Amino acid sequence: MNFMMSKRFIRIGTMIAAFLLAGTALAQTTPTVDAPGQGAQAQPGSSGDADVLEIVEALLKVSGNHKGMRASGAKGVCVKGAFTPSPQGASLSRAPHFTRTVPMTMRFSMGGGNPNISDKTKPTTRGFALEFEDPTGPMVLYFVSAPVFSTKTPRQLLDFVTVQLPGPDGKTDPEKVRAFATANPETTRQAAWLNARPVPASFAGVDYWGVHAYTLTNGTGQATIVKLKAVAGAGQLGLNDDDLKTKPDSFYSEELKERLGKGPVTFDFIAVLGEPSDATGDSTALWPEENRKTVKLGSIAITPFEANAVCDEKNTDPVLNLPEGVAGPANDPMFAIRSPAYAISRSRRAQ
Repeated sequence: MNFMMSKRFIRIGTMIAAFLLAGTALAQTTPTVDAPGQGAQAQPGSSGDADVLEIVEALLKVSGNHKGMRASGAKGVCVKGAFTPSPQGASLSRAPHFTRTVPMTMRFSMGGGNPNISDKTKPTTRGFALEFEDPTGPMVLYFVSAPVFSTKTPRQLLDFVTVQLPGPDGKTDPEKVRAFATANPETTRQAAWLNARPVPASFAGVDYWGVHAYTLTNGTGQATIVKLKAVAGAGQLGLNDDDLKTKPDSFYSEELKERLGKGPVTFDFIAVLGEPSDATGDSTALWPEENRKTVKLGSIAITPFEANAVCDEKNTDPVLNLPEGVAGPANDPMFAIRSPAYAISRSRRAQ
């Protein structure tokens, strides 16, 4: 791949990076408060219908079709750690994962399907995949370093990716891209968020969001709609332009290894409490966190690196792998499409 083609794939991948860890048909069942992991079916509609296979193949194509790689988060590192609950955790959720110390497997990654993407790329989400390994069953969550996704329906995602694909001349049509952004302004929110902030200096020095609205239900049946967030214990660590010039394209892994050599990497795991006016079915909608109450559910401590194969071989699913007391949104098509898309992406990696 020549330099210009590589730059194009990186640019496009950064625009869609926040989304794909999955995609699927809208008939996928989604969790509800009453039946986490099962629940009512999402309703198809002209604004949301899109073929999951077509979405995954488009995402692989736009990233350069790297054999054996994830459709997103292709470049990353696997780590181990543990979650320690806070006294407040059980007040929001009856999930046993919030009542005792639970071992965890996690993965930090760069967004997009290009395993050669530079760690210095600015308008790209950093990813944080979390599996809480409780004896009763796993809880799987996928976070990104922005509070919103880049698209709100599967149809919009497919169109968003398709408009970036090169034409017969091998080039992306900038007029089509601009026209799509004008007609779909919500697709610009994530890039605007990322561009307004410096490139993170470390996987450990940036906050991560679950972006979807989750429902936590406690032991008395009280349900609370929240956004889940991991707040970096190290604070927000950014690189200025001079710093970036001194960094190689792949520095995150070594930086994290050096940081872990000095002690655990920590995150506060918090719930941002929703209000009646907050959107729950549109993952491009930003909740104004400065006006929201938060509850600390616990803390995450990351200690050793883990072999990448451990994360690669895990068959995790953020829709189905939710315990009683934690439910994803029943009205967010971007959450609903995750399960089949993961399955398709995994099958493509094995080919």
